[in-house]
Amino acid sequence: MIVVGGGIGGLGAAFSLTRQGQRVRLLERAPAFGEVGAGIQLAPNCTRILDDYGLLEEAERLGVVPDSMVMRDAVDNTELTRLDLRDLEERYGYPYLVIHRSDLHGLLLRACERVGVELITDAQVTSYQNTDGGARVTLASGETHEAGVVIAADGLHSPARKLLVDDEPVSSAYVAYRGTVSAGLPHVESVDLSEVAVYLGPACHFVQYGLPGGEMLNQVAVFESPKALAGQEDWGTPDELDAAFAGTCDFVRDGLPFMWRDKWWRMFDRDPIMNWVHGRTALLGDSAHTPLQYIAQGAIIAIEDGWVLGEHVARNRAADGTADWGTALAAYQAVRPEHCRRVLSTSRKWGELWHLDGVHREQRNALLRARDTYDYSFIDWLYGPTALTADQEPPMFTPIPLSSADGEAPPTDVEGSAA
Repeated sequence: MIVVGGGIGGLGAAFSLTRQGQRVRLLERAPAFGEVGAGIQLAPNCTRILDDYGLLEEAERLGVVPDSMVMRDAVDNTELTRLDLRDLEERYGYPYLVIHRSDLHGLLLRACERVGVELITDAQVTSYQNTDGGARVTLASGETHEAGVVIAADGLHSPARKLLVDDEPVSSAYVAYRGTVSAGLPHVESVDLSEVAVYLGPACHFVQYGLPGGEMLNQVAVFESPKALAGQEDWGTPDELDAAFAGTCDFVRDGLPFMWRDKWWRMFDRDPIMNWVHGRTALLGDSAHTPLQYIAQGAIIAIEDGWVLGEHVARNRAADGTADWGTALAAYQAVRPEHCRRVLSTSRKWGELWHLDGVHREQRNALLRARDTYDYSFIDWLYGPTALTADQEPPMFTPIPLSSADGEAPPTDVEGSAA
């Protein structure tokens, strides 16, 4: 079988399927394997799978297990709510882990090498086609590869998605800057490196947490671009970064000079689709469900996709022991699109909640402050065991209208969890 895409989702799927007895060829468009970015957060629904893969111990050596996640108001720097991540680990059985994205990618790449995945670089897939016996991909070079099944894990712009729907990525008009800062600098020397801190501001937010080794902090600054809203091509530029955070507290503004100024990430997602399988070609990861990052599940749900597909291959075999791919793909299709629809939709709503201003900001802050630290009702659906069948998918939380914080406040259509 073929997996297209050598990112976190593709490597995870290749490893998952190889451990279930499949011979996997992985095609990566770049000349070498690698991953761009800084830190990534791995919730228990991911570390549970890494443990099943036998990779959690290595991930914990490479990463950091924080003590808490704290939300603060970016304007006045007051605490709004927090999660006790040590108690969360007790509840779900697995840790909440922070790791360099490149370290997670490298961990999965080494795992694929150990189990014998055939890894091919400089292989940009430009088209997908189903055949009588499976599926075929064509490379930019004109070369073709065929297999009984092809898994398209080649990201936001995967050409495989066109087999199922004629849509385009959706711009959020938000942009992210990233950077690292020494924990020894005066303005951050008092920072608790055991925290993941999120500062919520009007049309902006700022995230900071300690990286492995305890000497550096990862920083992410996200804001809505006026240039994007105006339809300009050149949007998300450093001048917009500084302007977006001008009204935030000193601590947040002091972190901005340490952002990388020569690179920024425009934030796109995809509208949810409920069909991921076309013949013997199946979408996985961002090709199926690119989310916004507000609930930190993008890479995680891609890893979940690969694990679920592997589990259904293990459970659906023909009499001769070979995979019954028709049944396995149908089982994958029956459970993953609905879960990921929930993640994409919740991520969008959560982003709206983070970036409120005026009376709606005050309502949000009141609701978050009223939340009990040990109330997990808004994240049980997300951090519990990954569902293999639709009946295992837990119910969603009940949204709290912002207007419930003040009976005389104007109504709003923004609802969100207080987690």
